[in-house]
Amino acid sequence: MTYSAVEVITAKRDGLVLDDGAIDWVLRAYLDGEVADEQMSALLMAIFFNGLDGRELATWTARMIASGERLDLSGLSRPSVDKHSTGGVGDKVSLILCPLVAACGAAVPQLSGRGLGHTGGTLDKLESIPGWRARLSNAEVLDQLERVGAVICAAGEGLAPVDRRLYALRDVTGTVESIPLIASSIMSKKIAEGTSALVLDVKVGTGAFIKDRDRALTLAATMVALGDAHGVRTRAQLTDMSTPLGVAVGNALEVTESVDVLRGGGPSDVRELTVALARHMLELVGIDDDPAARLDDGSAHAAWRELVAAQGGDPDAPLPRAPLVEPVLAPRAGVVGRVDALGVGLAAWRLGAGRARKEDPVSPSAGVRCLVRPGDVVEAGQPLLELHAEDPDHLASGREVALGAVSVGEGPAPAAGLLYEVVEGRAG
Repeated sequence: MTYSAVEVITAKRDGLVLDDGAIDWVLRAYLDGEVADEQMSALLMAIFFNGLDGRELATWTARMIASGERLDLSGLSRPSVDKHSTGGVGDKVSLILCPLVAACGAAVPQLSGRGLGHTGGTLDKLESIPGWRARLSNAEVLDQLERVGAVICAAGEGLAPVDRRLYALRDVTGTVESIPLIASSIMSKKIAEGTSALVLDVKVGTGAFIKDRDRALTLAATMVALGDAHGVRTRAQLTDMSTPLGVAVGNALEVTESVDVLRGGGPSDVRELTVALARHMLELVGIDDDPAARLDDGSAHAAWRELVAAQGGDPDAPLPRAPLVEPVLAPRAGVVGRVDALGVGLAAWRLGAGRARKEDPVSPSAGVRCLVRPGDVVEAGQPLLELHAEDPDHLASGREVALGAVSVGEGPAPAAGLLYEVVEGRAG
């Protein structure tokens, strides 16, 4: 059967179900240049409004995986397990979790990305370490997984290459928030990386891409089902992203905080989430160990040093520090009612820690330190946030947003938990 881009677009525009052949053809034709960007943009918008049913999504994801290579981790002496976060503010968990789970005996092939907008990128954070490199060959990835037990690097050009083009298109066409497109994008890369198990940290709240808890649950269940369908034991943990995670938001600032946690200290919420995710990961691959103990006895920190050094970084090198540091002061005495994750993330972005386009540079030293949490009692003039920037223009831009990120009122703030529902796979 022959297909055309216009026929596929109009079928989905009108709410029809695409057959496997149409999906296979349109993705291959787009990768080959036969379907133009404007035509694929129209199809993505039709999917945004009309969705993909279960069979369509399974086929769409399978064809994305098949568009490139798939890593084979079966020869490793350790069981492989990975984690993916849907993105948040101050979410430096991957930096801690990968060496921690490696210290417990698993292999963690963490293929990560860069930040865009108000959410930070794991690779941007690690690149604040002098000498550290994000790009590794497949052979280097396998070697490091066997020797160290963990790798954090950029996804290779050969993994789900059609997703790279679709993601860039979604970013400029207002279709990023589509649940089937999010699910297929994440899961195609994670399945292609060859891991045997996967834990998903699905963020929900003002600082997350998904603000609504019901939609976050739908996304989690969709991704878990895709993992199951491809033989990857998958589990999802919903977590709160209405308040920034930890104190530090920004690249070098978050690396410093991560090392504190790896040494057994650091903010309690960062430790709580990291340990919870580590336990899920270890359960999925049948390892009986206590990740909290590995943080406290130094073995997780030792694995971190090995990981950084294996990728050319110096774990003892001083990290960049911003030349300009300015506090945001409480306008009145009272109780902190809100430390808005979106507001803090936008402030860090404007200070220079994030980017508006993928090709934009980021400042390794810029960011925000959150000095209070919801429920804290503060005095007038007390520092609430600490802004870090490289130049006065970025500092002024960040200050403009930061002033509204923290509210101070009367009475206790409503209690908010960090961990929400867990979505289990068939084998989870």
